[in-house]
Amino acid sequence: MTLRTGYPDGAPCWADLNTPDLAGAQRFYGALLGWTFDEPVAEMGHYSTARRDGKSVVGMAPKQPGMDMPSLWSVYLKTSDADASARQIEAGGGKLLFPPMEIPGQGRMLFAFDPTGAAFGMWEPATHTGAQMFDEPGAMCWHEVNTRDGAAADAFYRSLFPFDQAQVGDGTNFDYTVWSIDGHAVGGRLQMTAEWGELPPHWMTYFAVENCDAAATKVAELGGKLMHGPFDSPHGRIAVVADPYGATFSVIQRSANDPAT
Repeated sequence: MTLRTGYPDGAPCWADLNTPDLAGAQRFYGALLGWTFDEPVAEMGHYSTARRDGKSVVGMAPKQPGMDMPSLWSVYLKTSDADASARQIEAGGGKLLFPPMEIPGQGRMLFAFDPTGAAFGMWEPATHTGAQMFDEPGAMCWHEVNTRDGAAADAFYRSLFPFDQAQVGDGTNFDYTVWSIDGHAVGGRLQMTAEWGELPPHWMTYFAVENCDAAATKVAELGGKLMHGPFDSPHGRIAVVADPYGATFSVIQRSANDPAT
């Protein structure tokens, strides 16, 4: 296992969960993905770091009083300058929800909406450089923004970072772009269709698992819900699921010939 010590600007480097039941969420994800958890830090809203084999993978925290939002996973894109990124977000038609703020001893973060309505964060690292494990079982391995205006999303994120964006599919029945930095795929954008119903635009986090079907079955056994799949893709076998508190994410059993690896 490789210890990940950094990420290029624009790459998803961290994700965290807000949940109404921290202890319950820890039981669910610990059983599903093999995570252990640091003691929650009271001074940081009882934020807890999840680890796999001792390496950090994500964070999670209980909802704060008055927090009127559903339980969800949030993704953070790495930036070397949160202040400059905040200005670029607003210039590109995005909206800042939380301007750059200091997380003592860790780094700086902001949170925003892109012009299509998808929420995302940015992280300027200090001592906390992002997830120490990536693209291994039990860790994040992919992120994509699901949106109803793919062209606008592509243009907005390309204005923030020097992504190379390659079209996948026919652009009509399946409209997807893969975003790369220096030849390495770091994320993507999926055009939502009428079949998505009223689901708002959002970022999706994928966690790698050794067996997708077994993981999907275990989600249900642990009180979660299977939303879609399992199904095969060029990148592996995927299931979209929700934890017992409604936070959605995907699990993927990576294919040996995955073109993104």
